[in-house]
Amino acid sequence: MAGRVVSLVDPPYGRCPISELEIRTETMAHGGSAIARLEGKAYFVDGAVPGDLITGTIDVDKGSWGRIRLDKIIEQSPDRIDPACRHFGHCGGCQWQMGDYQAQLAWKREIVIGQLAHLGRHPEPPVRPTVAPGPLYGYRNRMDYRVASGHPALHERKSNRLVPLRECPILHQNLADLLVDLGDLGGVEAITLRTATTTGKVLVALRGKVPPQASSWGCSVCRTGANGVEPVIGEPALEEDVAGVPFRISGTSFFQNNTAGAEHLVSLATEAAEVGNNDTLLDAYAGGGLFAATVGRRAGRVLAIEVGASEARDLQANLNRAGIEEYRVVQAPAEEAVERLDEYWDVVIVDPPRRGLGADGIEAVTAAEPRTLVYVSCDPASLARDTALLAEWEYGLDWVTPVDMFPQTYHIECVARFVRTY
Repeated sequence: MAGRVVSLVDPPYGRCPISELEIRTETMAHGGSAIARLEGKAYFVDGAVPGDLITGTIDVDKGSWGRIRLDKIIEQSPDRIDPACRHFGHCGGCQWQMGDYQAQLAWKREIVIGQLAHLGRHPEPPVRPTVAPGPLYGYRNRMDYRVASGHPALHERKSNRLVPLRECPILHQNLADLLVDLGDLGGVEAITLRTATTTGKVLVALRGKVPPQASSWGCSVCRTGANGVEPVIGEPALEEDVAGVPFRISGTSFFQNNTAGAEHLVSLATEAAEVGNNDTLLDAYAGGGLFAATVGRRAGRVLAIEVGASEARDLQANLNRAGIEEYRVVQAPAEEAVERLDEYWDVVIVDPPRRGLGADGIEAVTAAEPRTLVYVSCDPASLARDTALLAEWEYGLDWVTPVDMFPQTYHIECVARFVRTY
């Protein structure tokens, strides 16, 4: 349905025209807003579901695109449902609780296809259906909070203001139970709740004053600051089992926030890598060794690169826990570490930051001309940009599988397989 302008108010000079519209949204965009089209122009509508008929106001017009503020839903999309959390719409942690879950999975696949076609310049992106690795709620094994009015808080939607939270249904039950028992956090600046879902252990890492009731929480507690991680109660680390490997996760070190999802990432990376016992596997951006210590068990030798000191220590410990004997760990940025390597690798796995690899990163990890590159991405846009760059380096995209590591949000994890084409 085409949009219909209901009224138009002339604005003061230099401001965007304010147009009241009746319009139907069509698709979902990367970033979580629905898209509506008027006279060929795309308008982003936060809070809408594809298929909603709405009235709204144009409050941003950038010429080639704009934003519509949702005023009223006239006719609900068949994919719209009631959100499960009372904080939804105010808290910025989730964006899609109002969408049917099967629709969420389809939106994520469509977004990946769109990004690869547009930014990746791929005419027919080979994107598989989105994998749903586990529960729709209760999946997060870690949550990082600020503190406001003595309570854990997240940022308000589209704002820097903080929203104190009394509940959070996407938390693993261990953390959901702890959240309501934390008490007054006055004097605490920030607090991280973590749990190992396979062992049941819980760790709290905080910045600022340790509350007197911390001893009643029934878990390990540590304090973070300029001097690193300071143990307060118990050991400042967890042990989590993924793909048969008992991983040590220290303090606030990075580890995937969805344990069931991590299992699926490992399974897909193993499928994509196709490593054998005569191969050397390079795991760049290795973190605590999720892929080096799992996929690496099939390789003859593992090279692992990680810049973080805490993660690098965990990485070495986890390679030993996995029973991998032939390995080398280099603590440095990936681009610098590759220059120190005096050996070749047959397969490379990369799990870069949100910004992606970029030209320098691609040049580094493909320096040995590996036959296969496995790309684990947390951002479809950077994956798409790197797909176009990899094509210039003669690495073709074989397939991509989106993995829904973060249900109820617009965030998308992907595993992509690239093969050398020359």
